[in-house]
Amino acid sequence: MGLCGSRFFDSGCLLDNGMLFPRESSSRELKELNGLWSFRADRSPNRKQGFERAWYKQRLAETGPVIEMPVPASYNDITQDATLRNFIGWVWYEREVVLPARWLADETTRVVLRVGSAHYYAMGWVNGVKVLEHNGGHLPFEAEISRIIRKDPTMPCRITIAVNNTLSLETLPPGIIKYMDDRTQYPDGYFVQSIFFDFFNYAGIHRPVLLYTTPKAYVNDITVVTDFLDDIGFVKYTISVKGAVTANMKVSLMDKSGKSVACSNEQTGVLKVANVQLWWPYLMHDNPGYLYSLEVRQYRATHEDVYTLPVGIRTVKVTSTQFLINNKPFYFHGVNKHEDSDIRGKGLDWPLVVKDFNLLKWLGANSFRTSHYPYAEEILQMCDRHGIVVIDECPGVGIKDIRSFGNNSLGHHLDVMDELVRRDKNHPSVVMWSVANEPAAEMPPAEFYFKILIRHTKGLDPTRPVTYITASNFARDKGAPYVDVLCVNSYFSWYHDPGHTEVIPIQLNTQFENWYGKYQKPIIQSEYGADAVSGLHSDPPMMFTEEYQKVVLQNYHDVFDQKRKQYVVGELIWNFADFMTAQGLIRVVGNKKGIFTRQRQPKAAAFLLKDRYWRLANETGTLKWSYC
Repeated sequence: MGLCGSRFFDSGCLLDNGMLFPRESSSRELKELNGLWSFRADRSPNRKQGFERAWYKQRLAETGPVIEMPVPASYNDITQDATLRNFIGWVWYEREVVLPARWLADETTRVVLRVGSAHYYAMGWVNGVKVLEHNGGHLPFEAEISRIIRKDPTMPCRITIAVNNTLSLETLPPGIIKYMDDRTQYPDGYFVQSIFFDFFNYAGIHRPVLLYTTPKAYVNDITVVTDFLDDIGFVKYTISVKGAVTANMKVSLMDKSGKSVACSNEQTGVLKVANVQLWWPYLMHDNPGYLYSLEVRQYRATHEDVYTLPVGIRTVKVTSTQFLINNKPFYFHGVNKHEDSDIRGKGLDWPLVVKDFNLLKWLGANSFRTSHYPYAEEILQMCDRHGIVVIDECPGVGIKDIRSFGNNSLGHHLDVMDELVRRDKNHPSVVMWSVANEPAAEMPPAEFYFKILIRHTKGLDPTRPVTYITASNFARDKGAPYVDVLCVNSYFSWYHDPGHTEVIPIQLNTQFENWYGKYQKPIIQSEYGADAVSGLHSDPPMMFTEEYQKVVLQNYHDVFDQKRKQYVVGELIWNFADFMTAQGLIRVVGNKKGIFTRQRQPKAAAFLLKDRYWRLANETGTLKWSYC
């Protein structure tokens, strides 16, 4: 698991066997399975009745009562059943699909079932035959089902997916099941899921489920690495083909108008682009998010496979004091987010996604971090198109127990990073990998754990820097020596010295000086903020009011303005919008640190940040912007 070299175009360690995002083309068809599915929670004491009685071998309605459940969505907030909202264990989904006759008759066509994500452990069957098994939420998994659906073309295609949201000390994120054995206090078999993270443990099928086709010989994966020199762009590409010993290729790079600007007939090579249009972040250029299209045609005899990959040509580099995009200093002024909203929980919802991007651009935000897990591929594609820079984070949040630093946990964590890099390696918006958030880095096994994890991630992709998010106490940190950028979370005058905003400048300055003095690496303030209940006001400011949230932010900003002239390269507010959490004494129907409400209405802090972010865009960018 050694490091790969990072010299020009050395992409030899980038994963070359992945799952391309399903796209329609002249050789590929899609059938979305979003909508209403049959649903049943396994409420048996051991949660295993579905397997013991083989629910997947028959229609789910024949096993017992079912309800309708939308996909994609979390199941927790859909019904009025409080026991389902907090349900832990296996739930079962089913959908019957009528397939196009050509898919069933054409033996040269592969049919693939793909699940965008399910939390957290999932198994899938087609017509009673197991085809899928996946450990971990937030990332896609798929399987070819051609042979199964052609056994009896007269039968509908019955898809069954079982999902289990149980967390253990070896999952990401980790958790513990606590059994309450005192029969004077709890009923027989009573247990609760204990978690170590501050967001609600939403569960279900959160992203689209679909069927798609490819020819038997098909493009399995594409890896691109980009660079430029003066006005010449370079796209190094590697194409993986399955189902054929040899492949005839035609590779074309097209600009936005559809004009071919470079081409090749090789499976791997470098395309040179004259008068290159670089991919720039939002507010850093008057034409941000420029994307070329890499069209790959793999053909043999009368069959061909066509796949088109969006490509942004840009570079990312880090010095001891700067974060550079296209060799220009980039300053992150953005947000942390959650995939979270009323009713649908973490389910992908297009109106919400578009609304969030409109708010980001209104705010003048140029970036966000996918706290605390990988977001939907569709969201990253929006970032590519709009020029929103992304710190891409894995689900390594809440690693607090020493038992979560064992070999099994590390092995799973490495697998998750493999899947994350495999999925997101070609997104120009993704500029950095984050391998964990606020782990218990002071524990003895932590240094070895993160040393291996960070080196492995750099080996997967030597073209992007790696970070992990740490707490403000630098003396306990064990992972910082191995990362490229320090990302630090702190909540002065909130979790520490609550109500005393006057201490923020001293403590924040000390934090920065300690971190930079010890490691000499650029720093991003990756979290800061305070809860504010929308509409709650007080003068002088008091905690939980909109005024207090503003004062906290202003005190942080004064220090940011001093340190960004030295080695601070970004600030990400916690949080973009209020979000749901588990019930607890310090959370009143969720976390209220959003600058927008959960319904995406602005608090006073949103206008404060809007003024700041547009000013920063003018001070740190190369263009002058005005806004309404």
